[in-house]
Amino acid sequence: MTEGTAPGTNGGGAGTNRISPRRLTILLFGALFAYGLIRITSNVYSYLAERHAFGRDVPASTAWAYEGTSLVAWTMMILLCWFGVRFIRPPRFGWIATIAIHAALALPVSLAHIALMVGLRMFVWWLADSSYSFESPDGSPILYELRKDAATYAELILLIFLMQWLIARHAAPSTPTEASRTLTVSDGSVAHRLPVAEIDHVAAAGNYVEIAWRGRRLLHRATLSAVETELAGAGFVRIHRSRLVRKDAVRRVVTHRSGDFDVELADGEVLRGSRRYRPRIEG
Repeated sequence: MTEGTAPGTNGGGAGTNRISPRRLTILLFGALFAYGLIRITSNVYSYLAERHAFGRDVPASTAWAYEGTSLVAWTMMILLCWFGVRFIRPPRFGWIATIAIHAALALPVSLAHIALMVGLRMFVWWLADSSYSFESPDGSPILYELRKDAATYAELILLIFLMQWLIARHAAPSTPTEASRTLTVSDGSVAHRLPVAEIDHVAAAGNYVEIAWRGRRLLHRATLSAVETELAGAGFVRIHRSRLVRKDAVRRVVTHRSGDFDVELADGEVLRGSRRYRPRIEG
């Protein structure tokens, strides 16, 4: 059967140096939270500068309380958003449907964020022996927060989508390359593991197949169709009902008037091909 190389310890495949999907998830969540801290730091200084420009200086602690409670509320909402992205995405839904559903979810998610944020602020202000008043510069605090949350929600959904794509891509098993694949062949009492990239051609021989490898001919008890299936994706094509050839081993193809053709390999060997299979070798 066709086999890949065994997992190693140098970081390839499932090697021991490769970061686990769980650890990658934790690191990505840490990066997302760090990004949130950077964002609220920028917002804090923007808030203080705006208030100063209008002659309404406020303590820095107040600005940090406003932005910090908003960040904590979004952090509490991340799990909901994470599962929302996991289940509402292609291919389960088309791209247009996915965008439409998330756009519709922006309102309830934003309202939940506002409720959590206001509750946290009331608690923080209570700890400071004060009272919190939910207000905004335009006099419509809910609409004011909804406008801000719409952009934040879209940004968060895109970041989560990217995180899940990276985690899925990292966790997917690596596909063995042609250079790393081997074909196990029993030739009498000897079992060979032949690198697929070193096999030039395979021909049917009764109940066996004859495999051309490094100038040798090895008999393997199998059908040509079975070997063709095992070599799928390794660059082998059928040039005759009883023969396969590796395309990278072909030097040139000579077509005859009948439509049949000859395949000359890099080592000078010439193989006859049938016209019905010519498109495969020329494709």
